[in-house]
Amino acid sequence: MYNFKIATTLLACISSFLGGNGQERKTGDLQTYADALVRPVMHGNHISGLSIAVSVNGKHTFLNYGVASKAKGTAVSEQTLFELGSISKTFTATLACLAEVEGKLDFSKPVSQYLPQLKHSAFDNINLYHLGTHTAGGFDLQLPDAVQNETQLMDFYRSWKPDYAVGTQRIYTNPSIGLLGVIAGKAFQQTFPAAMTQHVLNKLHLSNTFYEVPAAKMEQYAQGYDKTDQPVRVNPAMLANEAYGVKSCTADMIKFVDANMGVGPVDKTVAAAIRKSHTGYFTTANMTQDLIWEQYDYPVTLGHLQKGNAYEMIYQPNKVEEIIPHAEEKTQVLINKTGSTNGFGGYVMYIPAKKIGIVILANKNYPNAVRIDLAYQLLSYLEKEVK
Repeated sequence: MYNFKIATTLLACISSFLGGNGQERKTGDLQTYADALVRPVMHGNHISGLSIAVSVNGKHTFLNYGVASKAKGTAVSEQTLFELGSISKTFTATLACLAEVEGKLDFSKPVSQYLPQLKHSAFDNINLYHLGTHTAGGFDLQLPDAVQNETQLMDFYRSWKPDYAVGTQRIYTNPSIGLLGVIAGKAFQQTFPAAMTQHVLNKLHLSNTFYEVPAAKMEQYAQGYDKTDQPVRVNPAMLANEAYGVKSCTADMIKFVDANMGVGPVDKTVAAAIRKSHTGYFTTANMTQDLIWEQYDYPVTLGHLQKGNAYEMIYQPNKVEEIIPHAEEKTQVLINKTGSTNGFGGYVMYIPAKKIGIVILANKNYPNAVRIDLAYQLLSYLEKEVK
């Protein structure tokens, strides 16, 4: 549901700042330019704290606004921890890809090969890559609340029946990527958080990224605010870690973006896993579905990018066509992912060929369209700067 009032305010501000037609900038100051974009977004959406990280050829700029907690008045910084919501899924995809790179998994094999409990179920005909592309056949968005332990989880999957033929519809879902995360953790013979921390987070030097925020870091953990501006944080639940449980900061997330753009030194095996996560598996009417990451041929218009991130892409089935053979990593593309919890909203976009990346994290769940407006205008500015 696009918020036209907010978007109109934002675009009017942008037009005024740029000189009326949106084509000619009057300043070379990124901070000043960003201020003119961010402040109406925060005001119009009642956002108390927001952090932006920008990477251009590996050079980082951080733009921080507001407070992490209204009660404490703590200023937001690039070390402030925000809930990533579904951006967490990109880490899950990376760990699963690492397991395949190391020969522990084969994405072309059926799920039941790795979970014997699911033999003689629908998962005899669902491959691992279907779990990472939302094309397994029609899970609900969330796992049922009644599922509280691993036995109940396997019972749920064993009795589940797809609504659509496998690989024909993209239906955005947490139980799908959650199951891939379970399998990835088992491939490393560890719990999922332990495997992720040891094999991905530590190797990427993401020292301020967590599933469970340690006591020593709680002061950096932003307070989220729900639609009524009441304080809220994500609750523990089955598959929460695998689907939406990461807490991180813009300082770490821009390093993750750099790794995804091939900027800077990265462990060779992890780098190979990251490249594999950019494989194109399916096309929709609006974008190419990689393993969780969503890909657009670049350049892409703002309108096209917003359609690909519209709520209809989350809450409704979307017809897909499988790319055969699956497409290898491309660089002349824009890759992105949104993420939300009840009290937080984030967005990540990057263009590998241009080595430009943007991370926006806020302690409020506000419309995807507004996040994308903001990031796209920043991207347009950065492109002109690097020419």
